Amino acid sequence: MAEYLLRARWQRPEATVASAGVGALIGYPADEHAIKVMDAAGIDMRAHHARQLNLTLCNSFDLILVMDKSHENWINQRHPTARGRVHQMSKWQPEDEVADPYRQGLAAFEACYALLERCADSWLERIG
Repeated sequence: MAEYLLRARWQRPEATVASAGVGALIGYPADEHAIKVMDAAGIDMRAHHARQLNLTLCNSFDLILVMDKSHENWINQRHPTARGRVHQMSKWQPEDEVADPYRQGLAAFEACYALLERCADSWLERIG
């Protein structure tokens, strides 16, 4: 959801926004609850398919946003060249982390999206 939300809100055609997981179910589509929440926001994410984060991807981006501290630690341990570019999505919010709604109900996805909106707006204010 974060990838598609950021892509929709960041109006810089030269910028690339992409996502990858630290424990991705490679090739799987977005969760149906995520699609429903994003549809309600006017964002189509049906084209999404999960992929695993790797060194090539890490080296391709100036900023790597993660959902929680365990993701940050995972990336920094496995890809130390990414240090300094890895930050939590909620860095500018009072919430410590963005909880993963996977295998939860629609309400968890809606709450996650609401937090992601605030996080995305905070990052976009800073990176323009």
